[in-house]
Amino acid sequence: MRTLIQNGTVVNAGGSSRADVLIDGETIAAVGLLTNAAADVRIDATDKYVIPGAIDVHTHMELPFGGTFAKDTFETGTRAAAFGGTTSIIDFAVQSRGKSLREGLDAWHAKAERNAVIDYGFHMIMSDVNADSLREMDALVAEGVTDFKLFTAYPGVFFSDDGAVFRAMQQTAKNGGLILMHAENGPAIDVVAAQAVEAGQTDPYFHGVVRYPIFEGEATNRVIRLAEAAGVPVYIVHLSARDALDAVRAARDRGANAFAETCPQYLFLSLDDLGNGFEGAKFVCSPPLRTADHQDELWTGLVKGDLQVISTDHCPFDFHDQKQLGQGDFRKIPNGLPGVEDRVDLMHDGGVVGGRISRERWVEVLSAAPARLFGLEGRKGVVAPGADADLVIYDPDRRHTISAKTHHMNVDYSCYEGRVVQGGSDVVLSRGEVIVEGGEWLGAKGRGKFLPRRPTGGSIR
Repeated sequence: MRTLIQNGTVVNAGGSSRADVLIDGETIAAVGLLTNAAADVRIDATDKYVIPGAIDVHTHMELPFGGTFAKDTFETGTRAAAFGGTTSIIDFAVQSRGKSLREGLDAWHAKAERNAVIDYGFHMIMSDVNADSLREMDALVAEGVTDFKLFTAYPGVFFSDDGAVFRAMQQTAKNGGLILMHAENGPAIDVVAAQAVEAGQTDPYFHGVVRYPIFEGEATNRVIRLAEAAGVPVYIVHLSARDALDAVRAARDRGANAFAETCPQYLFLSLDDLGNGFEGAKFVCSPPLRTADHQDELWTGLVKGDLQVISTDHCPFDFHDQKQLGQGDFRKIPNGLPGVEDRVDLMHDGGVVGGRISRERWVEVLSAAPARLFGLEGRKGVVAPGADADLVIYDPDRRHTISAKTHHMNVDYSCYEGRVVQGGSDVVLSRGEVIVEGGEWLGAKGRGKFLPRRPTGGSIR
């Protein structure tokens, strides 16, 4: 089937122009003035943007954490993503302690296959760095799972010491993979957290207090230095603090291959949201929300290119029953926030409408850069002939209110409840198929395909 999107403004990272987009089957066939092109279906995009479907490279569907599981399944989470203009995700498969990478990856394939409604890939969380798992890394890269996440946080669960991190980096120097780092000083945080609880400081607010920004800055600098020693690039996930941004900026200034993402919660929410008694549990994530003065620095990092990507770290837990596991001890609150549905609109409203970034930069950090850094360039993240027809017809003027009453994420609250945003996705296409139109769901469970990706660790700059 051939579909023609007419009269819109095509917005790519490299520029914008008035153009039509012709889709043939699952791919884009042509972009230009195509009024006379033969088509089975015509979609009018007058006064709308036509943008590449957004790519969220940091989600956690069904993640086990603290004795419970993230509420969104691959079906509910990817459907919510689609309503928000995201047409691909990269989720994190988890290696359990004492198990192989393969066992963890197979478990995540089973969760997603026949359930995801948009295309998806996987990163691999490494909990055990040993001779066997190092060898397994090569096989995973060969089959398109090209990135490996390690943690300097969560001792006893995901934590890897410097030697383990360095050995994994040495392995990616051989196989072309990319190391992703959750960079906080977990052992030091645990000391301060225990002292706070002993002092009776148990409310959610203190989750944000004990995870000092300097702990994130120190760990970020340390893992970047390890990557430099190994001769490999490194990607810092969910960067939240000025201290960590300073470490990335200094590394890039000296020519290091250091990359980083931040998330909407660190741009629009703050430590103050963790107040208000136990209601603050809704906002518990790690790294935590910071004082508001960090936000301007992060926006500057986006403008100057020291931050390359906006992802969500989507990991939703209900306030009732799940977040409430931490009543009386903030350390037991499941860490994670919902956000996969809100990212595109928040960044348009606060970034483009707010005058902080251009619409081209908006597309860059949401779609083009994720595709480039994570092995999907040319296929995703661009409105161009030959690319998958993952497209969003976006109304830059439509205003709507974010609310748990109307969102599609499977969670009982919204971090942005009552926030009015300007901009919204009118039509969402995944590989040429309209899956959302006018707020109505038209897609199907299981239509999403696994995305094997090219290794980029040896080539990104």
